[in-house]
Amino acid sequence: MEQVPGDPQGPAGRDPSSAPSLPRCYRHPDRETGIRCVRCERPICPECMVSASVGFQCPECVRQGSGTGHAPEANRPRTIAGGTVAADPRLLTKILIGINIAVFILVQVRGQALVDQIALLGQAQLPSGSVAGVAQGEWYRLLTSMFTHQAVAHIAFNMLSLWWVGAPLEAALGRLRYLSLYLVSGLAGSALAYLLAAQNVETVGASGAIFGLFGATAVLMHRLRLDLRPVIAMLVINLVITFAWAGISWQAHIGGLVAGVVTGYAMVHAPRRHRTLIQYGTCAAVLLVVVVLTLIRTAQLS
Repeated sequence: MEQVPGDPQGPAGRDPSSAPSLPRCYRHPDRETGIRCVRCERPICPECMVSASVGFQCPECVRQGSGTGHAPEANRPRTIAGGTVAADPRLLTKILIGINIAVFILVQVRGQALVDQIALLGQAQLPSGSVAGVAQGEWYRLLTSMFTHQAVAHIAFNMLSLWWVGAPLEAALGRLRYLSLYLVSGLAGSALAYLLAAQNVETVGASGAIFGLFGATAVLMHRLRLDLRPVIAMLVINLVITFAWAGISWQAHIGGLVAGVVTGYAMVHAPRRHRTLIQYGTCAAVLLVVVVLTLIRTAQLS
């Protein structure tokens, strides 16, 4: 627009500051807007608008359950996997570490007797004379063994690894998807150990689940086109240790790693339209494989 010569204040000699201004968003005072919530009539900017059957509503009115707009969750920021961004994105990792430490303390207090009750065991006669193991219907051992450690070095290494790789992965996936990945990977590792390891060998540790987190992290970093070399190097080092040192359950590590890669791929590559169905459908499929492997081994030992 041309300015009238000799009139530094613009058209008709008006001061721009005297022009009427639009109301400002009640949640973002620095933003002008011409839209108001159809329920409370407060001004809202485009970021705060939630589509309703007629017009727009503010987030507070939607949370109050007006029934005319989207659910409150529809306006929350999402992770790359579709999970809800939490205030503390590492809370679940802290809880998992806490559970492992608590079980470790109980093991130190009660000793081998507790380990015999919760470790992964195919089928064997305990010092008490009773025959125990997954083949005896104690399927819970597939889960409880994931949280059991006996040696200080074992739990220290596993918990450091869980924090290092688990915390960022939880933030990237969201809590529910992260927990599903952790449990599915750990159970897959337990199932493969149950299938292939000697029936009288006790297996403990969170390594299967942690290897699953490593696999999912590699998939996520590839999806984000980040440098894969650090996580690949860590995986290679851990695999070398797995096969080079005696007393390490390579079956649990490989089972967890494969399940983590498969589940992680579904978590970060599922198309948005059917994302939830594909993500949890993949978890269900992996769990089905766990059940099948467990039934096969149980039939062999029966």
